[in-house]
Amino acid sequence: MRIEVRALSRRFGKVVALADIALALPAGCRIGLVGPNGSGKSTLLRVLMGLLEHEGEVRVGGLDPRRQRLELARRLAYVPQIAPALAATVAELARVVETLRGLDVAGLAAYAEALGLHWTAIADVSLRALSGGMRQKLLVALALAARAELLVLDEPTASLDVATRETFFRMFDELPATTTSILCSHRLDEMRHLVDHVVCLEEGRVRFDGPAEAYLATRALSVIEVRLAAGADSAWLDELGFTAGHAGWWRRTVDRTEKLALLPRLAAAGDCRLADFNVRDLESIVVEDPREAR
Repeated sequence: MRIEVRALSRRFGKVVALADIALALPAGCRIGLVGPNGSGKSTLLRVLMGLLEHEGEVRVGGLDPRRQRLELARRLAYVPQIAPALAATVAELARVVETLRGLDVAGLAAYAEALGLHWTAIADVSLRALSGGMRQKLLVALALAARAELLVLDEPTASLDVATRETFFRMFDELPATTTSILCSHRLDEMRHLVDHVVCLEEGRVRFDGPAEAYLATRALSVIEVRLAAGADSAWLDELGFTAGHAGWWRRTVDRTEKLALLPRLAAAGDCRLADFNVRDLESIVVEDPREAR
C-alpha cells in the first residue's frame, strides 16, 4: 500500500488544516506521524482514508481514497484515538466484522485474550458498557487480527496499561513486512522502536519527512535528572550544565548526542556521588524550519 500525495490542501472555512502536502511513502513502510495539536495529523489521516474532500492528488495503494473508498476500506484497518461507545455487543460487532472482512472470530478472540480481554466475559456486553481501556483493547485486537494491508493507528496505546502496551508492541512487531502502517502518537519514547520513517507536521505543513533515525537523532529531546548522594560535591554537575532543583535533584535537557556523551560519565560517578538518576524522553519536539536551515 504505497502512499502518494501531491499538492494536498484542505481548508475548514478560513482555517488552513493542510497546505501543499507532498509525500511518497513506499509499501511496507512503518510511518510515525507526529506534530503538535492542531498541526493537521488527524485531517491527513482522514484524507488518506477517504473521509474528507480535498484539493490535490492522493493515492493509497494506487486507489483514489474518495472515489474508491469502499475498495480501500476493505484493505485497511483503523484504530481511532477515542473508541466509539456503540450499543452493539462485542459478539455482534465481531459477527459483522467476520462477515465484511472474512475475519475468523476465534482468531480475533485470541488477540483480545492476549491483550487482557476475557472474551467469554465480554461477548454479550455492549461496547458502551465497556471501559475506555477495554474498548481500546478490542479495537486494537480487531485491527491486528484483520491482517490489513494498511494499518492506521491514532494514539493506539493512549488508554492501555503498561503490560498491555508491551503486548501491543510485540504484536505490532510481528506484523508482516508488507504491511504499511501509520502510527500517530506524541510519545516519542514509545515510537522510536516501532517506526522506520517519520512525517512531522506543523501548522498544516510537512516540516520533516525522512528516516526515523535521522529525525530522532537531532530533534528528540530528553531530560536527565540526577540526585546527589548525601554530602557529595555538586560543582561537577554545574560544570556539566545541570541546574539545581529541590531535594538534591539536578536536571538538564539534552539532545541524543549530548545524552550519549553524558550517561557514561554519570554512570562512572557511582554511588559515592549519586544516589539516583533517570532519563526520560520529552513529549515535545524540536522542529527546525527548512527555510532557516538554508
